[in-house]
Amino acid sequence: MTDLHEIDVHNFEVGEKVTAQVTAVEDKQVIVSIPNSKVDGVVPISELASLHVEKASDVVNEGDELLLEIIKVEDDAIVLSKRRVDATKAWEELQQIFVEGKFVEAEIKDVVKGGLVVDLGIRGFVPASLVEDHFVEDFSDYKGKTLLFKIVELDQERNRLILSHRDVVLEEKAKQKQSVLESLQAGQIVEGTVERVTNFGAFVNLGGVDGLVHISELSHDHINHPSDVVSVGDKIKVKVLSVDTENERISLSHKATLPGPWENIREKLTVGSIVEGTVKRLTSFGAFVEVLPNIEGLVHISQISNQHIKTPHEVLKEGDKVQVKVLDIKVDDKRISLTMKELEEKEEVNYELPEESSGFQLGEVIGDQLRKLK
Repeated sequence: MTDLHEIDVHNFEVGEKVTAQVTAVEDKQVIVSIPNSKVDGVVPISELASLHVEKASDVVNEGDELLLEIIKVEDDAIVLSKRRVDATKAWEELQQIFVEGKFVEAEIKDVVKGGLVVDLGIRGFVPASLVEDHFVEDFSDYKGKTLLFKIVELDQERNRLILSHRDVVLEEKAKQKQSVLESLQAGQIVEGTVERVTNFGAFVNLGGVDGLVHISELSHDHINHPSDVVSVGDKIKVKVLSVDTENERISLSHKATLPGPWENIREKLTVGSIVEGTVKRLTSFGAFVEVLPNIEGLVHISQISNQHIKTPHEVLKEGDKVQVKVLDIKVDDKRISLTMKELEEKEEVNYELPEESSGFQLGEVIGDQLRKLK
């Protein structure tokens, strides 16, 4: 008579996949119960995961149901692999991700010479040059971090999976840069951080994209070098002058956000006041005199001297220090009218005072002579 139990026993073959339940977790192996099997299944610790495992309990727990692949059939046990099932599934999923150019998330399991190791069902390697978009001297604190990666190489035959976090960083920066470029408009006032200072200006980061503040747009005052005004790391306000989205160029002005030299000019200068200034420019019609930093007024040729002159060059030269009187201030037009000759007239009045009479006057002398003749 045939044993019914023997009829139910399945004839297992290498390569077959079965679902089994974990009945015991030992240090170096896991015991599983396989339906329709007279013997237990064994999963060696080396077949639990694609990476090295110290303890089987780090991967599975008692009672877990696992999909496993049979790798050996023995009289007293069936040897199975979780790693191979995970790898087959992982290759299929990763191939799809690779084709679509999507990112994959993974925890960094180990830091090794030359890069990082991750577990995606199969062992993935991240070369040091593909971790960040900048140099990293020490990767020790990366272990345990979860990051996004882009697959740069996928070769199942060679069991080769190369990943890059650097590509993710660069793509995200490019998207952020484009977003900032599209959001910026001429006339906006924004805050940024000074990233670089050069001879011709300062580059300011506006949150993903750099804009240039030309040296002429850093200050209302004359400066010899941008470092006279800003330093790397400074937070400054800037006005957007222009945005070239196609060439990714942004022109900025810092001085446009600062009080201009003409602001509150009437508090600094009043009509009738006498100030010292410096002759900055001479033209055929007059002299431009700087009376306050970056504030120039015009002394018309007719207001330079009481003497008739054909050109201002006859009495003035650039760099001369002169006394001027304010005749008029037109704030809206940013014009100041000055005079020098009124001060010259004052000097004549002050210094050409009539002398006191002393001695005989001519009339008195003639009168005396006429009296003598009589």
